[in-house]
Amino acid sequence: MIDLKILLVEDESKLSEVVKSFLEAENYEVAQAYDGIEAVELFEREEVQLVILDLMLPKLSGEEVCRKIRSQSNVPIIMVTAKVEEEERIEGLSIGADDYVIKPFSVKELVQRVKTLLRRSYSDGPKAEKYSFNDGDLEIDLSAGIVLKDGIDAGLTGSELKVLKTFLANLGSILSRDQLIEKSFGYDYDGNDRTVDAHIKNIRHKIEDNPKEPEYILTVYGMGYRFGVKR
Repeated sequence: MIDLKILLVEDESKLSEVVKSFLEAENYEVAQAYDGIEAVELFEREEVQLVILDLMLPKLSGEEVCRKIRSQSNVPIIMVTAKVEEEERIEGLSIGADDYVIKPFSVKELVQRVKTLLRRSYSDGPKAEKYSFNDGDLEIDLSAGIVLKDGIDAGLTGSELKVLKTFLANLGSILSRDQLIEKSFGYDYDGNDRTVDAHIKNIRHKIEDNPKEPEYILTVYGMGYRFGVKR
């Protein structure tokens, strides 16, 4: 039975149809958009569980589509890009992407990334547990996937929430970048130190009063990071 819908945003119609057929073979329902404006309209109209988002789109760029989606949802986003520079990929993560693939790509690999990201986002949640720090300044409900800063949804992405969960599961411990990757995303995650740093930077901007002088996620120079506030 089809119970997961994916929004596929790709302006190359032939490629879009190929990806759609592979996804449907895995019993995913697929909504297709061919430009940025249509993507935003579809996202706001349809209930989707994951977005595959090409960056090079007519009418509205993929980056802007990502920002608009992130302003209202934490749905997992896989960016598809022809850009290969590391800084450009880091920028994609910084605006809210959870994963990325570079053109040309294997459709089978893309489908596997979809399955992995969906599993991690919707099936691997921890047991219900709530945290409150600094008299309610930061409140975290792991079972619901909610992080509140001063009572307002901090808007963490799925990947950022996984990193935060790893810190909470290892309170007081120093975690290297490799440990954060392994514990948050698994052995098969295609990321590196810069990817982890980008996630840390994004989380700090969302939960710290002053990201340049963090109180929660602290840098331990030469070793990694640790969560610096006790419950």
